[in-house]
Amino acid sequence: MRRRDFIILLGGAAAPSGLGPLPLRAQTAVAVRRVGLLSPLIETTDETRRLSAVLTAGLNELGWTDGRNIHPEQRWSGGDNDRLRADARDLARLPAEVILAITSPAVAALKQEAPAIPVVFVAVSDPVGSGFVNSLSRPGGNITGFINLEASLSGKWLELLKEVVPGLTHAGFMFNPETAPFADYYLRAFEAAAPAAAVAAVVVPVHDPNDIEGAVRALKAKPVAGLIVMPDTFTTVNRRRIIELAARERLPVVYANGATVRQGGLIGYGVDNVESVRGAASYVHRILRGEKPGDLPVQTPTKFELVINLKTAKALGLDVPPTLLARADEVVE
Repeated sequence: MRRRDFIILLGGAAAPSGLGPLPLRAQTAVAVRRVGLLSPLIETTDETRRLSAVLTAGLNELGWTDGRNIHPEQRWSGGDNDRLRADARDLARLPAEVILAITSPAVAALKQEAPAIPVVFVAVSDPVGSGFVNSLSRPGGNITGFINLEASLSGKWLELLKEVVPGLTHAGFMFNPETAPFADYYLRAFEAAAPAAAVAAVVVPVHDPNDIEGAVRALKAKPVAGLIVMPDTFTTVNRRRIIELAARERLPVVYANGATVRQGGLIGYGVDNVESVRGAASYVHRILRGEKPGDLPVQTPTKFELVINLKTAKALGLDVPPTLLARADEVVE
């Protein structure tokens, strides 16, 4: 429907000649609710397009349609922290009635710039430790949502790395301290799991894209080394760079999601954020219908996926054990 036709239908401003004004019920405009989305990720990747489409479909199924009763406002900052904060202020000024926040940095920006607007998050690891909610069961305040990963997964990532590289002696753990202030949540579990796996834990902080190459080369110089890439905005935005350098240096890497493996990474284990976004759509619906975010419990993940890229394994000279392949949800060949 063209915009002019839509306005005429709502306002009854152009009734057919000779019929007089439309009945009162036809002149009553549908309230259009403004729903925001804030993310520090890049808007144009296959993964983010997929998440945006899932959110739209989820809201449509619940009766919320763009142009009829909601107006979506999406902001993707592409890894730029200053832009992320500006986007958060922009959504607050509109104002959006409820905002879907993707990742911890987005929630932190909204907590500062839009402290009164209801927020539903996805892809957040430690909402209690980050100060976003009071507890998982009773968040309180204006923030709630869906956790993507738990600290115990650090041990699982190390276990997978050891399975594909049985002689592993050094395991690196890469993250950006600026974009992952929650890093200790995973790092403690990783360091605790390392002795049982008979490997030396190597902390690999990177602060900008230029640090990645040096970090990968330094780790590769150690005897029988592998890398775990912690989920954060920086590593997600720079995933292609990490994949390329790992391939060049022939360094086996385990990632926290399957999307990176589909782009050429070796192994990924984590939550498919599609399920979280679908759930978040239901929380947005409930808040628009009058429920308070502080009364909606934070949801923990129930579905994980293991994705293995056999083409990458072969390029690295690795034989993936049949037992590991049998457990995979998806094998990229």
